[in-house]
Amino acid sequence: MELAADARNHAPKRKRPATAYDDSDSPAFLPPPAAQYNNGVDLSLLEAIENSQTSAVEVLDSKTLKKLVLSFERKLKDNIEARLKYPNQPEKFADSEIDLHEEIEKLKILTGGPELYPDLVHLNTIPSLLGLLTHDNTDIANDVVGLLEELTDEDVLEDNDEPALVLVDALIENNVLELLVQNLLRLSEGDADEAAAVHSTLATIENLIEVKPAVAELVCEKTKLMRWLLGKIKVREFDGSKQYASEILAILLQNSTANQKRLGQINGVDVVLQAVAMYKSRDPKTPDEEEMVENLFDCLCCLLMPLENKEKFVKAEGVELMIIVMNQKKSCYGSAIRALDFAMTNYPPACERFVDVMGLKTAFPAFMGKIPMNKNMKKRFKEELEERLVSLIASLFGGILRGSRKERLLSKFVENECEKIDRLMELYMRYSNRVKAETERLDQLELDDLEMDEEEKYNRRLESGLYTLQLIAVILGHLWTSEHPKMKTRIELLLKQNKLTKKDVKSILQEYHDNIGDLDGPEEKERAQTKIQKFISAF
Repeated sequence: MELAADARNHAPKRKRPATAYDDSDSPAFLPPPAAQYNNGVDLSLLEAIENSQTSAVEVLDSKTLKKLVLSFERKLKDNIEARLKYPNQPEKFADSEIDLHEEIEKLKILTGGPELYPDLVHLNTIPSLLGLLTHDNTDIANDVVGLLEELTDEDVLEDNDEPALVLVDALIENNVLELLVQNLLRLSEGDADEAAAVHSTLATIENLIEVKPAVAELVCEKTKLMRWLLGKIKVREFDGSKQYASEILAILLQNSTANQKRLGQINGVDVVLQAVAMYKSRDPKTPDEEEMVENLFDCLCCLLMPLENKEKFVKAEGVELMIIVMNQKKSCYGSAIRALDFAMTNYPPACERFVDVMGLKTAFPAFMGKIPMNKNMKKRFKEELEERLVSLIASLFGGILRGSRKERLLSKFVENECEKIDRLMELYMRYSNRVKAETERLDQLELDDLEMDEEEKYNRRLESGLYTLQLIAVILGHLWTSEHPKMKTRIELLLKQNKLTKKDVKSILQEYHDNIGDLDGPEEKERAQTKIQKFISAF
């Protein structure tokens, strides 16, 4: 049962203080009578200062915590008793609800001492607090949501990892995730207070994931949060709630294969595609809306990691949609390339569909550097797209092994006097120089006695551009083994012009071969290594 509106405890607005300098004629702004002054000193002001100093500020320690908890438990007991005694007479329990609200607000002082969180857990306060998330009065439930958001705030928990984990573990053991989402499902964003509680709920879940990343899978396993988030993303109009829903969904998906598969099973691929389709021919209107669209594409790219979702993407005509987005040359252009790269990696059906729907005609002008840029786009943005396009082309060669599609792909590298091979070698030299510079820098660090194992060195080199260089070498391998004389002649000429030999390409391929991991299983690793070995032997 809801509290009557006048039972809500809103603090009155502070009145403007009276000063001797106000020129208002209102009595409220007249200076105090002269009797209250002594040689120009306001005696009433001195008295007020003296009185305030007598009530010392209470130190936040375990003793204060016990007092706060005891007071909270008493007010909770009073409220339960009043509601049981007068279930149909809200006016009889309204005061106890106001008192309970005030006690919950007082507990926010604990954000000033997160080191006391283990004590809060040991006092067995967590079950009592979380029980209020199912309170009949959503105002009380939402007070608790607000408290949880503040207690778990990243800034509050900074440098308090252990106490934070104790609190979060206790919250999870007492079903905080289920209770938060259960309360979320009954909130209406038409009400301003409840809309704020929706935001607080999502913020609390985000905070919990920050402290304990396993929460990302737990909350999807135990609650209907994913369905709720999908419902928000389905809404056509943009608002803050849709933006935050897209952000939380991206967080849930980014490091969890289980969540990626789970969302795919509840029609997530279709819903996210429909959400991004609204921006195929128009740009977001505000920075917040732009951020939401980026979140949606992050969700799409995460979704495209499991094989079964790639299949759903192709069936839902996701390849066609991304090509339309690219052709429209709006702000989602780069995001569409990224999504296609994820979809086509190790998935031949997406590569075949890409060729069938004239994707080559769209991708190769971009590969040649014809990328739509506006003044706000930085040079690094263009380079990121180049890297994505190199990856996409490498995926095409890996996914299209024979037939007319393969001929169409290879013909792109012969047309216009082999200009695509020229571009490939231009990128090869740029990334080769970067990797060389990074390798020299790392060698210097080792000379300066900074220890670094081989794996870390390799990862640093990958980040500097080695991965893109390796993919360029793989594409060159595909071109070389195609046995097309014009391509071979062009590659040899360009290597010579750049003072390189086939050995240089072979050494890059060899390092790539030796570092292929077995993430996709030993059979896939062996298949990939056999293919690279074929290129090494051919060179």
